[in-house]
Amino acid sequence: MQTDNITLDDIRKNPKVKTYIEAANNQMNALGYTEHGFRHAGIVAQTAHSIMAGLQQGSRAAELAAISGYLHDIGNAVSRMGHTDTAALMAFVLLNEMGMPAAEIAQIVAAIGNHEEEIGAPVSAISAALIIADKSDVHHSRVQNQNPLTFDIHDRVNFSVQRSDLRVDTENKSINLELTTDEKSATVMEYFEIFLSRMLICRRAADFFGYKFKLIINDVDM
Repeated sequence: MQTDNITLDDIRKNPKVKTYIEAANNQMNALGYTEHGFRHAGIVAQTAHSIMAGLQQGSRAAELAAISGYLHDIGNAVSRMGHTDTAALMAFVLLNEMGMPAAEIAQIVAAIGNHEEEIGAPVSAISAALIIADKSDVHHSRVQNQNPLTFDIHDRVNFSVQRSDLRVDTENKSINLELTTDEKSATVMEYFEIFLSRMLICRRAADFFGYKFKLIINDVDM
């Protein structure tokens, strides 16, 4: 039976969603990746919603972006390889079971399937918001490795970020990722070494809205 206006809160309460997100993060932790669990899902959902709201894309579109953000990494419960396609298929099954209209499911699975920089593209406003929200979640709280002596570059870069804010500047038509980092933990060059491709797809996503994407580290415009 079709159910109109399924919300992010409904998704959060779904026991299957909870199980898949927990399983996804457990696997990512075992593989040595940064956090991809409830924290990341919640932040990406909130940020995607804020981007859509800030750009006045409509309240329902903002809610669909938030749902996309919450579900975008559940494919990691199966494998990191191809997790975007897997997540899209898993989201389809979940949302179809919940009775979401097909037209809304189609928007969400397209956004989820296009959120990785290697294979994805901003194919819609919801997709563009998800890309920016996902790639901007860099913060010391994402580091799951408890031994600093064994940090890889991803751990060091995330660990160095003490504050991370994404701001939609409508006056200057820019979407700004503002970071405060500890350069003793990781240099700005190390940040660019692993995040350059992510920043490039963020620029493409911002361009979808007719905006510029700006990266500001320690008050310096990159």
